[in-house]
Amino acid sequence: ILADSDTGIRGQLNYATALFARSTVERWAHYLQRILAAMVCDDSQPVLALPWLSDHERHQLLVEWNETQTDYPRERCVHELFEARAAQAPNATAVVFEQQSLSYAELNARANRLAHHLRAQGVRNGSRVAVCVQRSPELVVSFLAVLKSGAAYLPLDVSYPVQRLRYMLEDSLPQLTLVDSAGAAALDGLTPAVCCLQDTTLWQSLPASNLSNDLTADAPAYIIYTSGSTGQPKGVVNSHRGLTSLATNIGPILALGPDSRVLQFASSSFDASIWEIAPALAQGAQLHLASADALVPGRALLQTLAERAITHVTLPPSALALCHDPELPMHASTVVVAGEAISVTQANEWAARLTLFNAYGPTETTVCASIQRCTAPMLSVPIGRPIPNARVYILDARQQPVPVGISGELYVGGDGVALGYLNRPQLTAERFLPDPFALQAHAHMYKTGDLGRWLPDGSIEFLGRNDHQVKIRGFRIELGEIEARLRELEPISDVIVIARQDSPDDKRLVTYYTAPEPISASQLRAHLSAALPSYMVPSAFVHLSALPLTPNGKLDRKALPAPEADAYVTQTYEPPQTQL
Repeated sequence: ILADSDTGIRGQLNYATALFARSTVERWAHYLQRILAAMVCDDSQPVLALPWLSDHERHQLLVEWNETQTDYPRERCVHELFEARAAQAPNATAVVFEQQSLSYAELNARANRLAHHLRAQGVRNGSRVAVCVQRSPELVVSFLAVLKSGAAYLPLDVSYPVQRLRYMLEDSLPQLTLVDSAGAAALDGLTPAVCCLQDTTLWQSLPASNLSNDLTADAPAYIIYTSGSTGQPKGVVNSHRGLTSLATNIGPILALGPDSRVLQFASSSFDASIWEIAPALAQGAQLHLASADALVPGRALLQTLAERAITHVTLPPSALALCHDPELPMHASTVVVAGEAISVTQANEWAARLTLFNAYGPTETTVCASIQRCTAPMLSVPIGRPIPNARVYILDARQQPVPVGISGELYVGGDGVALGYLNRPQLTAERFLPDPFALQAHAHMYKTGDLGRWLPDGSIEFLGRNDHQVKIRGFRIELGEIEARLRELEPISDVIVIARQDSPDDKRLVTYYTAPEPISASQLRAHLSAALPSYMVPSAFVHLSALPLTPNGKLDRKALPAPEADAYVTQTYEPPQTQL
């Protein structure tokens, strides 16, 4: 309520105490005063240019809450940190897979021999080496050998469709591709430059000594392909400095050390696998690998965690939700959830039973940008504060900081920001921008497309996306890529793909398409499965005579109907294997 008085305009603000905290309303009143004062000073300003923040608040948002700089070996690479661990504790167990295990010294020697072979094949600093192998010690040996050779590591999932693998190889043009039997079968006929890891006679007699290298920390370390909105995946190029920063600084946060046992759960083509492998080896922990069957969320995964006495595991919330078994409790003492938002109910339940962290970070920021230790009870589940040597800004449309509690877009700066997209200079320029708030020259920040807001304690609440990218079971999916593939089918005139959540903890991809006649769901699924990984193939396909529109002609997503039962793809019946 504003009114004239002898001394000027005076006001009174009433609010519902059941809905708002006093501190929130006081902060809003302060913002209103600043805006009114700015309007009086210059009434020609655009409304969007009016300042909200005081100098103190601006300093708090940009500096105090981003004071994350810590000392770490900035000019060293992760494989050098691993080599130091191998020299310090050569007999300590490094990798375990089924009945096999390798000590740090054995793993280092095998990686060195393979790296010498890569050098002999012409691999040099700046080369790219693809790795297409199943879960096994060879995956870790290859990861280290590629880094030691000076090349960038490019993982290829053996389960990916041949069309997707072909595109990734043609786009990245690796100098060499390392394969096992499964990888050789997946890449049959796709690339001539293949080295089979099972033919160890090629490098078994080569030196086991560490390689000398003048590799800089700014060089590419690894490339991860993510879903692309234009219809093709895009390769994210991450640096050695970002990887070293992650591997050294996340260890103390998670209490990761020589006594830890880390489960390698994620697909090699998912950047979470880098998060699992690099910090574990840099911190001297045991890295445990398992077959795909042993990692199925539920009883199989719980059994693996118990049998291996795993201490640290990273899971998407949808996988964690399946790990309820009264006869087989969760064994891991530390669980990190990432890849998608976790519900408050789920976070409170697990935080009361074990050490739970909620982590956030796009592939373009070296896996992780912020993290939060969850403590029950919670009313919301923030994504926490920036990790060491990372900076997070929440900015408006003019790329200026927004006040506490106000929604804005998340931008990530710091040492983890990727070098850009492979062969995509225009997209790189659009998403990797000069960081105007950094003290270092030539620093960049990544425009995430994610929305969030600052909470009063300096942590960040995630609010979703500002586009149509989604996360399902931890996988990042650009819906435009799926739509582009469906438009290749001539009968389809229009198509839209959305993520529906018609029941709790059950988010699914659903396709709506227009065509003269319905197309069988099995036919549509088969077409997509030839080019897309399984996690990108929708669960249901709905035929419409026309897509629903709003009065102004835009797509009305809220009017899209829930799929009927026959819209879902029917799978071949598989009988039960046991009495259970």
